[in-house]
Amino acid sequence: ILTQAREHLIKRSKEAVDGAKNVIVHLYNSTSTMQRELVFNKSQDEIIEIALDGVSWVKEYFADFEGEVCLEYSPESFTQTELDFSARICNAVVEAWDPKDGEKVIINLPSTVEMATPNIYADQIEWMSNELKNRDQIILSLHAHNDRGTAVAAIELALMAGASRVEGTLFGNGERTGNVDILTLA
Repeated sequence: ILTQAREHLIKRSKEAVDGAKNVIVHLYNSTSTMQRELVFNKSQDEIIEIALDGVSWVKEYFADFEGEVCLEYSPESFTQTELDFSARICNAVVEAWDPKDGEKVIINLPSTVEMATPNIYADQIEWMSNELKNRDQIILSLHAHNDRGTAVAAIELALMAGASRVEGTLFGNGERTGNVDILTLA
């Protein structure tokens, strides 16, 4: 289930999946400079606080969940966010979730707006893979949009750069511009 880091949405998300055996709670908030400055008027630390509040609410509302819960986190506008800040917020989320032995956290690094060539995205993924703490507890996931028509190439390079999971759609249909086409990628 995909939810913004907002309490009422997380609460409703939990209600929606009651009875499921395995759930991925995909939490996100925007992190880009433009969103921070123009939309939220918040500092980096305040944006991290939004993400950490989201983690806290997931823990609270899913505390009595009878199935398995896996946390996934996305800095929503990863490719428009400074890499050092992306690493800070992702590391803070993983630390707050505090995965137990054998438990994994999914860190999804979306190319929400494909604004550079595929090699740039792959370089960002490689850098993040090296900067994430507790890397053995992280599944590094990719989510590329196709604004420039190079989502498949971006994902192929990013997989070689250290990621191990891909989010996409069949035939590239879906979302705003069509995510990477899983069939072409396969």
